[in-house]
Amino acid sequence: MKKVGLVMGSDSDLPIVQKAINVLKELEIPYEAHIYSAHRTPKQASEWTSSAMDNGFGAIIAFAGMAAHLAGAIAANTTLPVIGVPCKSSNLDGLDALLSTVQMPTGIPVATVAINGGANAALLAAQIIALSDATLSQKLKQKRADDAEKVLKKDAELLKGI
Repeated sequence: MKKVGLVMGSDSDLPIVQKAINVLKELEIPYEAHIYSAHRTPKQASEWTSSAMDNGFGAIIAFAGMAAHLAGAIAANTTLPVIGVPCKSSNLDGLDALLSTVQMPTGIPVATVAINGGANAALLAAQIIALSDATLSQKLKQKRADDAEKVLKKDAELLKGI
């Protein structure tokens, strides 16, 4: 199975990254996490990203707040799918990161999820990898069914209490 790369611009992003890790663990998808800054460690970020495909990765998730150039810097150095997760900061509640992540120039795409959307980023990465992994595809289908069952159970509980 292909791995998912998790790259955060700062350890302050770790709570959001943990949401992605939880989903990847649940689906038994191997992953590797790093702290690389688009601005403070661009060489290391580029070197890791440039070799990611050869090292067995199928998708990369980049987490960053404020200027949030990390996803774009990562995407510029690979043809792997890159998913950007804009992280909320104290300045503009993550709107700055969202706009920085989603406004990519033609030719360097970054899929972008919601502000602090670590779990959905992991699910999107899983869906990408599942295109060539039938076992993972089945796990995702089962997760959807399980999630639907949880909602229906809550609905039934609500109806009992009304």
